[in-house]
Amino acid sequence: MNNKKNSKGSFFTRKQFELLIVCITTGFIIGYSYNQAQDKREAGTIDSELFEQEESYREELIAQQERNKELSEELNSLQEQIRKYEKSFAADEKAYQKLVEQAEDLRLLLGELKGEGKGVRITLQDGDYDPKSFNPNDYIVHESHIFKLLNELKISGAQAIAINGQRVMATSYIRCNGPVITIDGTQHPAPFVIEAIGDAKTLLASLNLNGGVVDQLLNDNIVVSLEESQKLTMPKVKVES
Repeated sequence: MNNKKNSKGSFFTRKQFELLIVCITTGFIIGYSYNQAQDKREAGTIDSELFEQEESYREELIAQQERNKELSEELNSLQEQIRKYEKSFAADEKAYQKLVEQAEDLRLLLGELKGEGKGVRITLQDGDYDPKSFNPNDYIVHESHIFKLLNELKISGAQAIAINGQRVMATSYIRCNGPVITIDGTQHPAPFVIEAIGDAKTLLASLNLNGGVVDQLLNDNIVVSLEESQKLTMPKVKVES
């Protein structure tokens, strides 16, 4: 009797144990399923938040791109204005530089500035005496010869002119007194050395034209010599106070 009870008691205990295992397993499965469902709900919530965040970022990016486009267009407009200003300044600078050069040329012609530069040197001398000539004026240098030469030099672009070292201005008075000439009250004997600052090739070409000034002087028995000078220096005109 005792063995049967022990056997029955042991069998009943095993059944209970198996039921316990089944219950535990079932509980585990239910719990796992619940956790999975909870995770999916949380994941869904996270995905929704991420989606909303991405949409927000996308909208901000689009807005930023639009702003960048506006700034780029504004930059291009400003750069175009700067280019226009630069062209305007360059044109004004060229015009200003031209005016400065013209003013310098006028000051040189007026004798207000010291003359220095390349140019030509022309020497005029009285011709050799001709016994057959009844008039000694036929072979000496006159103011008319000087005027012809000065006018040709000015027309050819001479920037500054001097005779025997004395600056000649537009208002200078030149007069002939026999073998000497008087320039603004100062007398100068022959030979007369006329220096002109300017483009030497242009000046020489103008003077040596067929039938030009040099030919006319030679026809009047004046001895003429021309030379190109690499450096001429002329003092400025002293203004009496």
